[in-house]
Amino acid sequence: MKKVLIVAITVFALSITNATTAWANQPAADKQVNVAEPTITIVEAKEIRDWLCESLTKVGHVVDAFDKGREALIAASTRDYHVLILDWMVPDLDGIAVLKTLRAAKINTSIMMLTALGDVDDRVTGLEAGADDYLAKPFAISELLARINALGRRTLSTSMEQQQDTTLVYEDLELDLLALKCHRADENILLNTKEIRLLETLMRNQGRVMTRSMLLERVWNIDFNPETSIVETHISRLRAKVDKPFPTSLIRTVRGAGYIFGN
Repeated sequence: MKKVLIVAITVFALSITNATTAWANQPAADKQVNVAEPTITIVEAKEIRDWLCESLTKVGHVVDAFDKGREALIAASTRDYHVLILDWMVPDLDGIAVLKTLRAAKINTSIMMLTALGDVDDRVTGLEAGADDYLAKPFAISELLARINALGRRTLSTSMEQQQDTTLVYEDLELDLLALKCHRADENILLNTKEIRLLETLMRNQGRVMTRSMLLERVWNIDFNPETSIVETHISRLRAKVDKPFPTSLIRTVRGAGYIFGN
């Protein structure tokens, strides 16, 4: 299952009609689009939000929906999405502000602007702010799906390249994934396999908040929230080995959100 982030607000009835008609007139084979990656959806009008969510879930996307830009920003900063679709005119915090904030935080998720502002100057502004793609309304759902898939493939390719790194280094900490060895400030640190996997996950997401559910999924392959303190216990043990003997702590708790690696 995959996800996508869509932030959209003002879509006129004409755009809905055109897009719906284009989707309905497509051959069945064309509707079976290969799923790209994760998505969130922000839509102001309920009927528009529901239509977009339904269209995307039909082809296998998992969609998160939000009403305001600030809510979307928090989600995109703390959860692992592959594609974000942002409307410009979002209440509370507009799409460009969300986009710039994410890029400033070094969150490199593929982002598409989906907005009624389609002038050349508007497109240039969006792309220069950090968007990977820009689609003006009205739009055909087939084109939206194709663009999501293209962005998803690009994100997956980048992610796979990053995963090929077998030695992770941050300041005086080094983790060798082939030799299963860890050392900091020239001191060897003995870690078990789960602690190595946990540290690897934190280091690969340096500067990003990793929620409890994200760590459960990536380290333990658990996609539900068990009634245990397994994450907290392993974080505590990892800190005792990687942080406490040294003057600088690298693993920090973000109250109410999760954990973050790096200073």
